[in-house]
Amino acid sequence: MTRHARNCTAGAVYTYNEKKRDAAESGYGTNAKRLGKDSVKSFDCCSLTLQPCRNPVVTKDGYLFDKEAILQYIITKKNEYSRKLKEYERLRRIEENEVTQEANQKQLARMEKFVNAEKPTTTPAHKPNTTLFKSTKLDDKPSTSSAASASSASSISNMTNGHETKLPSFWLPSECPNAGVAKAQAPDPTIYCPVSQKPLKVKDLIDVKFTLLKDGDNKRSLIAKEARYMCPITHDVLSNAVPCAVLRPTGDVVTMECVEKLIRKDMIHPLTDRKLKEKDIIPLQRGGTGYSFTNDNLQAKEQRPMLQV
Repeated sequence: MTRHARNCTAGAVYTYNEKKRDAAESGYGTNAKRLGKDSVKSFDCCSLTLQPCRNPVVTKDGYLFDKEAILQYIITKKNEYSRKLKEYERLRRIEENEVTQEANQKQLARMEKFVNAEKPTTTPAHKPNTTLFKSTKLDDKPSTSSAASASSASSISNMTNGHETKLPSFWLPSECPNAGVAKAQAPDPTIYCPVSQKPLKVKDLIDVKFTLLKDGDNKRSLIAKEARYMCPITHDVLSNAVPCAVLRPTGDVVTMECVEKLIRKDMIHPLTDRKLKEKDIIPLQRGGTGYSFTNDNLQAKEQRPMLQV
């Protein structure tokens, strides 16, 4: 058999090409792909909708969102917290009722034990106990009622020992072994950022103001243009390849080069002559260019079922 045969199986190793081909055809394994420039959002796009922002706001960590999208996200999380809180209160009431019933049952059991301890245990003198003198023969057979009771006690059927009144549908949620085992857990009222997973509040959102690029092209819309904004101080074009920062007092987006060379020298806003602090300079988290020096991770993976032998 030649090595170039269509169904050649004489190879001593399982080559990478064969493994990749078989994984793609079988639907098992992990698909990995390197992201390019077109797969990464632009620096002025919302981190939720991945579309250019109409009313951009930025968090204190530098993540850009559309104001409508992030407010809708916060409202959704608050409604979800309210729903979980009602469910938690319902489970707490159920647990309190169970604890109360268990305490009442223990109290009744103690009362019955006390009452039974006060009753006399001696038998009357005129009624002799004949069970002590009853003798049985080896060839005696048990009665039908005793045999039935013994068989019912040792039976594993789901229709005996009082189980005939229960539902035999073991697949129902109420009949599962773990039904009612879940404990009530108080929900977390904190709302987290969908990107950084840090606590997020509405008052921490900062309005962002982009400066439009004056290129004289009025025929194309703003979204159709690749270069849309510029630095209001140096007039440099902003893009994913240019690191940017947001000045908190005014929301202006400037380049990091402008921050390092002009603003950090005296910490004064060049447009308003306002004194700035270090926390007023928020580095803007940009999208990416497809190169590793811009992004930390450009690998996209799709987990699929594993083929186990």
